[in-house]
Amino acid sequence: MKRPWSPEYVLDILESHTHILCARSSNPVVTGSTDGIGKEYAKELAKRGLNIVLISRTIEKLNKVATEIVQEFNVEVKVIQADFSKGQIVFDHITKELDDIEIGILINNVGMQYLYPMYMTEVPESTVWDLVNVNVGATTHMTKLVLPGMQKRKRGAIVNVSSSAELQPMPLLAVYAATKSYIKSFTEALRIEYEEDNITVQHLFPLFVNTKMNAFSYRLQETTLFVPDAKMYATNAVNTLGMVNHSTGYWAHGIQHFFMRLPPVWIRTLVGEFMTHSFRSDYFSKKGLKVE
Repeated sequence: MKRPWSPEYVLDILESHTHILCARSSNPVVTGSTDGIGKEYAKELAKRGLNIVLISRTIEKLNKVATEIVQEFNVEVKVIQADFSKGQIVFDHITKELDDIEIGILINNVGMQYLYPMYMTEVPESTVWDLVNVNVGATTHMTKLVLPGMQKRKRGAIVNVSSSAELQPMPLLAVYAATKSYIKSFTEALRIEYEEDNITVQHLFPLFVNTKMNAFSYRLQETTLFVPDAKMYATNAVNTLGMVNHSTGYWAHGIQHFFMRLPPVWIRTLVGEFMTHSFRSDYFSKKGLKVE
């Protein structure tokens, strides 16, 4: 018997993880794949020799990322342009583009955030619909699209990227946090529905990551131990696939999550309110505006 956390034991874990990826990984699809976590997660999969399908809004960015991946990892990359904020109408095109592709892994990464923390009455109506279409609609419909093939083949993996904003209500980010709570509930239910079909359904909920989504605060644009850049986050997160169903995806976030869950929800909500007001002040200060 191998001693826990001996070199042989760790090697067995890594080999098991690689086997799980390969078993499920004919053509991973990554949404929101031209920036941040999505881009780096796609590169991590390509690093393992997997051909990739990238879906995102801007064709120029898609082509640029595809070229980077092909040159760096020598794999095949297909790009699909789709603006998920448009809602249901984009899925006919996506379905047609994926029709002859066997999809082994779906990374539901695409998401959007407020421009900065706002009161509900300040949020533009278009932003409200975009948040629902991108954060809820895209994950739901992409999952529905790939599930029949995975169910037929009796293998597959779906990774739904949520956020620690799901852990409590978030004043000034109310709609965003609510959409992430949906992702958690949706993911947990799907895992039970399809566990007999050998389909892995993973829930990722990172804390703060240094990406463009968090540009409203300079404090979230500085890479630190607890605010990793997208590459560091993705490197850690991809190694959890097939190993755990529910994870922050990054070890330091896991430590934060442990302590965050200790207080009751009402205290976490108050802390969240203090934090979003602070980020709102950062945004207004950067713009040279008076905080309202």
